[in-house]
Amino acid sequence: MAETSMSSGVTAGRELFPWWLVLIQGIIALILGLFFLYRPYATLVVLVTFLGAYWLVSGIIGLISLFWDRTNMGWKILYGILGILAGGAILAGPILGTIAVTTIFVVMIGVLGLVMGFLGLFGAFKGGGWGAAIIGILLIIFGCLILANVYATALMTPFIVGVFLVVGGIAAIIGSFFLR
Repeated sequence: MAETSMSSGVTAGRELFPWWLVLIQGIIALILGLFFLYRPYATLVVLVTFLGAYWLVSGIIGLISLFWDRTNMGWKILYGILGILAGGAILAGPILGTIAVTTIFVVMIGVLGLVMGFLGLFGAFKGGGWGAAIIGILLIIFGCLILANVYATALMTPFIVGVFLVVGGIAAIIGSFFLR
C-alpha cells in the first residue's frame, strides 16, 4: 500500500492535519488572548455568557432527544435539567454567573491539585521514587495556595488564560508554517 501526501496537509508518515487549520486556530487563540489581556473581565463575561447559552440549548436538545432515543433516560433528564438551569441562571445574570463559574473552576483546579498531589505521594510510598514525592508535595502546596485564595485566583484567571492563549496562538502560528 503506497503512502501518499497531500499538499494541504502533513506529509505521509504523520497524521493528516491541514496546516491552514492550525494557522486559523493560532490566529483565533492569539486574538482571544489579546482580548483577555486588554479587557479581561468583559471578555470573560462574554465567554461565560456563550457557555450559558450553550448549556441552555444543550439541555433543551438533551430533553428533546428523549422522543427518539430513550436509552439512559435518567441521565438525559438530569443532563437536560441541569443544562437548562445552569444556562438559564447564567443568561439571567451574566456577571454573577461569570463570578460563580470562575470561582467553581478555580476550586476544582485546587481540589484537583490536592488529589493529584496525594496520589503522587501515595505512588512515591509505593515505590515511585523521590521525583513522585516532590511533585506530589508541590501539587499539594499548589492546591492549598489556590484554595486559600480562591477569589484572588479567580480574579487572576482571565490574565493567566490570556497569557496562555497568546503564547499558544503564537506557537500554533509558527507551527503551522513548519507543517506547510
